[in-house]
Amino acid sequence: MDHMVPLGEAWDPGAAAWTPAERQAYANDLDDERSLLAVHDSANQSKADRDPAQWMPPAKSATCRYLKDWVIVKTRWTLTTDPAEHAAIEQIAAGCDDTEITVTLAR
Repeated sequence: MDHMVPLGEAWDPGAAAWTPAERQAYANDLDDERSLLAVHDSANQSKADRDPAQWMPPAKSATCRYLKDWVIVKTRWTLTTDPAEHAAIEQIAAGCDDTEITVTLAR
């Protein structure tokens, strides 16, 4: 299993201030299908704790969905983005269709 937004990536933009119960809820979030992904071990190792400024899925057909799901999980858990991550999201999203998203906040 892989976290859409890796645990290490979630730490600095907000998870460091969470309670242990909130961290556990994030790590085991089954309430949104985009939070946890079944992936091959090699893909998980390739991604590690990197954000979209540092890593995107190799399949171009997955780019927009990956980015949408990343933003949804970040929003769901009220996690911020750093300037490089924000710029990458804006640049990559410019090549995607506009999509309305619905987010249920986790906390």
